[in-house]
Amino acid sequence: MHDSIETLWLSTSASLHRFNLPLLRHLAQHTVVGQWQYDQTPDEANSVDTAITLLHDYLGRYDRPLHLVGHGFSGLLGLLYARQYPNQVRSLTLLSVGARPMADWVAHYYFHRHLLNCSRTDVLRQMVVDLFGQQPSLTTQMLANVLQQSLDQDLSLHSLWQTPCLAPGAAPIPVLICGAQDDLVVDTHAIQSWKPWLKPQDRLWQCPRGYHFFHCFYPQQVGAVVLNFWHNTELVARQVSVL
Repeated sequence: MHDSIETLWLSTSASLHRFNLPLLRHLAQHTVVGQWQYDQTPDEANSVDTAITLLHDYLGRYDRPLHLVGHGFSGLLGLLYARQYPNQVRSLTLLSVGARPMADWVAHYYFHRHLLNCSRTDVLRQMVVDLFGQQPSLTTQMLANVLQQSLDQDLSLHSLWQTPCLAPGAAPIPVLICGAQDDLVVDTHAIQSWKPWLKPQDRLWQCPRGYHFFHCFYPQQVGAVVLNFWHNTELVARQVSVL
């Protein structure tokens, strides 16, 4: 099974990975999808370089480049990796990653912490509305707990003291950028701002709704776009090899 993997789903957040599962299950009906999870201990420093090194070691097991897929910060990791090791990547699919890829939901959270004079709990509940839309009270509390766990445990470069930036730009491999039109974090402007960086083989698509985790709520629609992108990428690769 290891040798048959063509696609690798990247995850730097064990807490939020549950929201990837509907799309993962849909894609698995059409192709073999592997999953790569980066976990860190509570005492371990946040280091994207460490994650990139571990990902490169993993991809070194394969004798061919793979399609990489990532949502949010996981997509950012895939983008940084593809810029550094393009020969290891067949294509890159970014979900909810804007043209300024560091502007993720965690940066959005810390912006609100500085802006609003209220508790962490209140900001997290507001983040639930921004990320998922208005929810019943019990669902809001459950999702706020999930977000808190992600803040405490998952890889991120943002904090109360800094929100670093990364220069916009794509990667020298085919890239698919997907977002939702009603996402308040990675909004339409952030997605459309990719256009100056797109190559002829790249594609940009927005789901009409679904907020920040649109791929969780509309896996079939998103999956159809992703599968079509991979199909076209393979066609172009075959044409190039013939030439």
